Amino acid sequence: MSVESLIDAAASLRDDADEIALEMIEEGSAECIYNPLRYAWEVHVEYLRIAGGLGAKTILMGMNPGPHGMGQMGIPFAATTVVRDILGIRGIEVQQPTDPHPSRPVNGLSHPKEEVSGSRLWGALSDRYGTAQKIFENVFVLNHCPLLIFSGPRATNVTPDKIRGKSVTSLIERCDEHLREVVGLLGPDSVVGVGKYAERRARESLASSDVLVTSCWHPSPASPLANRNGGEDWRQNFSSVLP
Repeated sequence: MSVESLIDAAASLRDDADEIALEMIEEGSAECIYNPLRYAWEVHVEYLRIAGGLGAKTILMGMNPGPHGMGQMGIPFAATTVVRDILGIRGIEVQQPTDPHPSRPVNGLSHPKEEVSGSRLWGALSDRYGTAQKIFENVFVLNHCPLLIFSGPRATNVTPDKIRGKSVTSLIERCDEHLREVVGLLGPDSVVGVGKYAERRARESLASSDVLVTSCWHPSPASPLANRNGGEDWRQNFSSVLP
């Protein structure tokens, strides 16, 4: 598998997502949309070069970017210290969204707020496997949808399952297609949906394949399951789906 093929697939998704985002805004499905595959593209490419091509047989798939994670750095479940200390990615400039919202500044790799979901997920992967190379020999992490979607004057973060419209349907179908492309390139044995929405998208996207689809609890601090027993129950649940 060529890492360049992964990069080409991500570039195609990036370009298509830009067009769909404009349609979503025009039809009123969303008021403001960021595409981190556009403004954090160089970081995302570096991530793919590090993570791709190491033989991982399990894909961990989230829903879409968080405003303090991939929305800042272009890496699924990113968190500032994770990107620096675990992935070793530093010194790459992140650009700005096409139409930035004043309530949602993009600070790139120096973003001051940690994304808790990312810290939990990557921290658990680091505890289990050690180095980034060892992590990516076992798992590959991606998000189903690359777009960060905001609504209202405060730019409230909205997940794709909470909005409707013809263009939203087009977005989901394009993201399903990208998942199938990644599966075709990596040849995994399983896809783990991080949360029920991601699991549902994987099941529908890969219904005709032999890839095993499972799920784990989402590490979001907004989830009671993720916080139960000081987070230990989440760690055990997450560990149970890892190779």
